[in-house]
Order: sequence, then C-alpha cells, then structure tokens
Amino acid sequence: MNKVKVLIQGYAKETKGGWLANSTVVFIQSNRKNIIVDPGCNREKLLKALKDNNLEIKDIDFVVLTHGHIDHSLLSGIFENATIIDELYIYQKDIINKHGGIIPGTDLKVIRTPGHKEEHCSLIIKTEEGMYAIAGDVFWWLDDEKQEINIERPDNDPEHMNIQKLIESRKKLLEISDYIIPGHGKMFKVNK
Repeated sequence: MNKVKVLIQGYAKETKGGWLANSTVVFIQSNRKNIIVDPGCNREKLLKALKDNNLEIKDIDFVVLTHGHIDHSLLSGIFENATIIDELYIYQKDIINKHGGIIPGTDLKVIRTPGHKEEHCSLIIKTEEGMYAIAGDVFWWLDDEKQEINIERPDNDPEHMNIQKLIESRKKLLEISDYIIPGHGKMFKVNK
C-alpha cells in the first residue's frame, strides 16, 4: 500500500523586501518506487530531511513538480537518477513524453489543478488511511495566518492567479480527498 510522509512542512513569511519561503516536501513510497513531490529550494533542510529518513539522493525514482515556482522546484535537479513529472509530461533527461495522468509503475494520479498557475497539478494518493492530495499551492497559508478553509479566499499571489480556476481546483480536491497537504502550512483532514 502507498505510504505518504511530509519531510518538510512548507513555510512562507513576508520579509522586508521579499520572502522567506520553501514548499512542503513530501516523500511517497508506491510499488517500490520512491517519489519526492516539490523538493523546494532549501538544500540544507532537504538533505537533512532525506538523511533523517535514511534516504539518499540516488534512492529517488521520481520527482513531481506541482508547478514551476522556484520555492517548489529549484532542487529537482539534485536527484540525478530521478525522472521528473509535471502536470502533463515525464522528463527523462532530454526525452519528453506525456504521462496520461499516472506516475509509471504506480497507481498515483496526477491531476491538473489550475488557478494559482495555469500549469499547476496535484497528486492523488490512495492509502490505508484514505485519499491524500498533495495540493501544491491550490491551498497555502502564510506562517502567521490562521489555517482555515475558505475556497473563495484569494491567495497572496494575484499576479499569477485565476481565481475562478483556483476555486474549482479547491472544490475538486476537497471532494476527492480525506487529507490535503498544502504547499505551505500543515496537512489537514477534510471535514465531509
């Protein structure tokens, strides 16, 4: 059965003139495949999290990127043995193919969830505990913000956002998931 573990809880805090931010980094084991979702941009934290979980860079088979913002994607290249997956494609070195919504060799579903960015996707994982959605920035909170679910709350990045598509993506994930892992903030159980 699939296993899901948050390696780094994502954070986002406005600073004078910028941001202190790193995405939530998630590790999944599925059918003997090791998968990292959104490796983030803090190399020191990522390497420590891998070491603390008895993992090495070479152990990772796939890296899934929910979207291309650097705070989610910068470190994808350190996994030199891994195949990279985004909302539509599989990247194996210089070979690019469509994945058809499934990570090869697993039952993990990649679904398009536009709104925060047009090319945004989320990963759906069936486990013994229920369905998990690794939501990227479909849901995210600033560090000092109360983490409450309001599907119509605009996020703090309006220049990249399509609010109508974001609302639809939020509704979709809330419908199909028991647990949601946001791009920045704590994992939460969906109250149905």
